[in-house]
Amino acid sequence: MNDHKGKRLKRQQGRRRRARYRIRSRIQGTAERPRLAVNKSSRFIYAQLIDDDKGHTLAQANSGEQDVRTKLEDASTGSAAAARLVGELMAERAKATGVEQVVFDRGGYIYHGKVKEVAEGARSQGLKF
Repeated sequence: MNDHKGKRLKRQQGRRRRARYRIRSRIQGTAERPRLAVNKSSRFIYAQLIDDDKGHTLAQANSGEQDVRTKLEDASTGSAAAARLVGELMAERAKATGVEQVVFDRGGYIYHGKVKEVAEGARSQGLKF
């Protein structure tokens, strides 16, 4: 049996974990400017607004929610289109809680594709970062 896939996956996960820790050492969310954290799986995209001072999640959105699924029509919940909708929904919910500016936390992922779409979707709705 070929074991190369398992080794490659471990290497990728280690790289992402190290990048995530490096990013988190530099940024921190506050009540005035919370952290917009992005996470993704093969099926869904998740975003959270986090106040690191209190350790509270102020708002969250994900591509599995009914609001996003109805707008997607035929696209997958793990697609770039879904990521953009999650970013837009996150910006709307952030404004509802009184947040205008955030710190973007890409979570160790490369700023490309789905992560970039979440950021652009949030910016298109007026969130500043």
